[in-house]
Amino acid sequence: MASTTNSPSTGLTLPNFSIQTSAFLPKTSQRSIFKKKKPFNFNSKRVVSCKASNGKQNDADTSFLNRFDRRDILLGLGGSLYGATSLVRDPFALADPIEPDLSSCGESTVDTSKACMNVPCCPPKLKDSKIIDFEPHLGCKIRYRPAAHLVDRDYLYKFESAMERMKALPVDDPRNFMQQANIHCAYCNGAYSQVGFPDQKLEVHYSWLFFPFHRMYLYFFDRILGKLIGDPDFAMPFWNWDSPCGMTMPQIYLDPYSPLYDENRNLEHQPDVVVNLNDGKSVREQRNRNLYVMYQQMVRSSKTASCFHGAVYRAGCVSETDIGCTPEPRGGTLENGAHLAVHKFVGAKNPPYNEDMGNFYSAGRDPLFYAHHGNVDRMWNIWKTLPGKKRRDFDEKDWLNSSFLFYDENANMVRVKVRDCLDSKTLGYDYQSVDIPWLRSKPTPRRRRPGVGQGQDQGQDVAARRKGKNRRGFPIVLDKVAVRIEIPRLKKPKNKDDEEVLVLQNIQLDRNDSVQFYVSINDDEDDDNPCKPEESEFVGSFTNIPHGDCHSESMLSTNLYLPLSEALEDLELQREDSIVVTLLPKEGEVSIGNIKIDYVC
Repeated sequence: MASTTNSPSTGLTLPNFSIQTSAFLPKTSQRSIFKKKKPFNFNSKRVVSCKASNGKQNDADTSFLNRFDRRDILLGLGGSLYGATSLVRDPFALADPIEPDLSSCGESTVDTSKACMNVPCCPPKLKDSKIIDFEPHLGCKIRYRPAAHLVDRDYLYKFESAMERMKALPVDDPRNFMQQANIHCAYCNGAYSQVGFPDQKLEVHYSWLFFPFHRMYLYFFDRILGKLIGDPDFAMPFWNWDSPCGMTMPQIYLDPYSPLYDENRNLEHQPDVVVNLNDGKSVREQRNRNLYVMYQQMVRSSKTASCFHGAVYRAGCVSETDIGCTPEPRGGTLENGAHLAVHKFVGAKNPPYNEDMGNFYSAGRDPLFYAHHGNVDRMWNIWKTLPGKKRRDFDEKDWLNSSFLFYDENANMVRVKVRDCLDSKTLGYDYQSVDIPWLRSKPTPRRRRPGVGQGQDQGQDVAARRKGKNRRGFPIVLDKVAVRIEIPRLKKPKNKDDEEVLVLQNIQLDRNDSVQFYVSINDDEDDDNPCKPEESEFVGSFTNIPHGDCHSESMLSTNLYLPLSEALEDLELQREDSIVVTLLPKEGEVSIGNIKIDYVC
């Protein structure tokens, strides 16, 4: 048993320890054997680089917004913890920001397709604790999150020390590692209802809440680690999986004797397998293809807030007839793409449920999760620096006033609003500046066609492509073979700056299935040689990892938005009145209710 010592810098009682300890040896799994599911039926500031760089991470410039919120009037400031059972939403309120109802927090659930597994993920109930409103820790010094593959021995010792101390905290301390892991579980597996809407569960994925929630989740995790080692400037590393330098699991997380290790990972992807953001046959091909995937998701397909952040998500939203309502989830380009791909890459390959990173309820149990989401958060910073006047965050009050509850480094429960976290520098941190090679990975057309750019010849070429196209009616069941279908384009956008978007509507699938398919336009129709991300014809992909909870229907219905403007320009198809869409299944089975082209601002 470890002895304890008082830390003068933190005021906490901390265990003495050695980094090399048997306490962190892998444990034998006690999970039950997964049973086969029933068949699916459709009814630091220094710049570093692997090589010469011409694309660097820039500073985001975001104004500090007014902190007034009508809820401070409706609900009062600093309500009692677990004491808001009688809160009532104003039915005539003009705005509907999301807020978790702490008083109704219950067990999270995981839908196993055979039974419902209950998981206790609610925060511990502390006596006489109050909810306080967030105030950033203002100071002169910015903390820099380093790239995980570049940290030195001294940093690693400090990081492992902090993580081990977090794991050694009492189990009922909200700063304990498992309690922190449970935060993600509670917010994504049905533990919380929405304030004022007890029948509506809160979900932080697949909507405009994704980036703000995870930013503040990591922010408080950082603060707790810093408190435990008496270093308020400490910041966790990020996994630089968007650069060839960092596309394998960082070595610091692979030592089974380290508190950074997690046994529930895909062993086939260790120690030096390149992360798979898309298919690639060789290591070199995979690294290059990953760069094109990143360009696709960060540049071509994310020119507006809606495309990057995802769907609007308002409290109590249950019907399409509600103004501005999104009844089904839709994540942004990065959330649906690289974010989920990395989760799938790390999570255990075999059943029961692809823990830890491969399932949302357990993802926070892997220390690598926080490095992964550090890079996801970094992408938000980068996105706002890319060219394009519409690459700016939402300004709607429902987004800015949506809130989450976290425990800080002093075990106080804090209410944080989205408006509090729009600029990471306002929060006192930024990212080590590293090369961004995918900025130079613009795709090129697969083949140049005779007469391209000449309306008549181009029209004849497209007409030839239409011949024999799949004209089956919707819904389309996509399982094993590619499907091609001609989709008419709208004549004119409502506004000249609107983005032309391919919309796949009513995509239905089992929430607990791993699903992936690719989408391309006007490809060469060779099923044995499908389009790749380095080719302009490739316009995006859809990915799902198991994330069902027993409060939700087992069937997930969602939409996919894929911006087309840059692809149409690269392929010189602006004058065509239709395009041919190819859907290539890679894993799982889905039904697609309709495909159309629309314009979004």
